Amino acid sequence: MAEGSGTATDPWVLKTAPGSSTYTMYADPESDPPALVCQVGSTTLRYHLSAVGDLHRWLSEQGRWIDLGAADEKKDPAPGTVEAWGRSPDNPKGGWYGLRRGYRGRFGMYLPPLLEAQGLAELTHQPRNNQIRAI
Repeated sequence: MAEGSGTATDPWVLKTAPGSSTYTMYADPESDPPALVCQVGSTTLRYHLSAVGDLHRWLSEQGRWIDLGAADEKKDPAPGTVEAWGRSPDNPKGGWYGLRRGYRGRFGMYLPPLLEAQGLAELTHQPRNNQIRAI
């Protein structure tokens, strides 16, 4: 479980799948649209709040381990990865879950540890090429 309660004043404290970086996230249901706010050093990323439930449903439908495939916005993600799904016109949002232009990527890096912390998914913790599956 992550430290914190997921509010702006008490954000979740998370680690990337390899455990190499710590970052914080919190839910901002009052923003338009409702968002997950991810703070990585001095960089703020924002994702649709619905990403957590939508990603969990998609992972459950897959019924297997899925590569994370994290990539920044300017790079194409590997097909079939969490990152590719987070940008796909076939996902429930019909495209990007990232809200901040120029910083919409890294969905596959920062969302999976939150799902794991919430008990929704299992995540591998290798130096590279990590995977996730719904539980």
